[in-house]
Amino acid sequence: MGPDSKTTGVDSWRTRDVWSISLSAFFADLGYQSVLAAFPIFLVIDLHRPVWEYGLAMALSYGGGAMFSFFGARIGDKTGHRRLALIGNSLIPLLSVSALIANSVWAIGLLTAGWWARNMRSPSRRVMLNQAVTDDRFRPRVFGFLHALDVGGAAAAALLVLIAIQNRVSFRWLFLLTAIPLLVSTAMLSRATTGRLVSETHQARDGKIPAEEKSRHSTGARAIFLATALYGFTFYSIGFPILTVAQKTHSNSYGIAAFLVFQGFSAITGFFLAKRLGKSLIRRFINLGVLGYLVSGLGALTIIGDIRYQMGIFAYLVGMGILGFALGVIETLEPSLIAVISESRSVSSGFGMLSASRSVGLFIGNLVMGLLYQLGPSWSYGYAAFMAVVAAAIMLFASSTFHRSIGDPA
Repeated sequence: MGPDSKTTGVDSWRTRDVWSISLSAFFADLGYQSVLAAFPIFLVIDLHRPVWEYGLAMALSYGGGAMFSFFGARIGDKTGHRRLALIGNSLIPLLSVSALIANSVWAIGLLTAGWWARNMRSPSRRVMLNQAVTDDRFRPRVFGFLHALDVGGAAAAALLVLIAIQNRVSFRWLFLLTAIPLLVSTAMLSRATTGRLVSETHQARDGKIPAEEKSRHSTGARAIFLATALYGFTFYSIGFPILTVAQKTHSNSYGIAAFLVFQGFSAITGFFLAKRLGKSLIRRFINLGVLGYLVSGLGALTIIGDIRYQMGIFAYLVGMGILGFALGVIETLEPSLIAVISESRSVSSGFGMLSASRSVGLFIGNLVMGLLYQLGPSWSYGYAAFMAVVAAAIMLFASSTFHRSIGDPA
């Protein structure tokens, strides 16, 4: 636990550090998710730019973010993850000024810069949270709690954007307003005490891990990195469904409402199901594959069904709810698995690779989604569903291999 922790009963894992980091995530998402939710509408509908430009914007953000995640984890090992997380978090407000100039080049550039800063701090923030809990039994709950507050902020962002659109607030002022919760996020993160430079004594524990166990853990980690990259291929920016709903219903408000449903289901999943999702390592692998990746593909297929058979706004909202549930599972189990199966000295690198793998997948996924969208939205979501099934198959194969090697009961 963190040095200022107070352990009381079943909530002993909710320490001051866990609260500080999680509340920081809430306010960060309240800020930048407001921009992300409104950006496709701002770029495509307000600035009249083609959908492929939005796909390019997301691909640049996520693709470049992969490098920032990968190297950010290594820089954090040398400078201290707390320091790096604070620097990265303080630069995210760059995206808050992306609508100041009604020019797509400036808008995409500023959005990308802010997102790269966000990616740079993400592995370090996960390291800080991982250091705040010492009992592996609580890790799924801790990361689920982080995710719940994370997307709880995103749900609040959706409400903010919905109110702004209903009251015809200009995107310039809406985006500038998001700088306030982003500054609060940095202030909350500064209250956490974890993430300082790791001592040589702590690093030396890595040498006590048996070689056979290291090999098994390395195999499991590689499977997660590959699966999350493939999930990245399917986990296109949620802006695509927002855009689809807004275009099909001819209502920007419905698009933002769909985003609210997505984030709401994701938050509920992370908060209420985290304890049940990860009772053992093998169960975490299986749930990640089935309830995470595979269910994500089902969400994409639901959206296709609505596009093809005109089932109405309710079916879109069901599809978004399914996607939100899947994301809640994935964001709870991926980091909790990496925290356990990474070698103690390289846990930060594991988080860096996790973020980088997702970002590489998102780089390809958003490019492909943007191009296929020109042929028709169904092509985009069909591709997404296929890649989700492949990711699920990899994770289930990895769980079988891991189970045979360690005999961990499911």
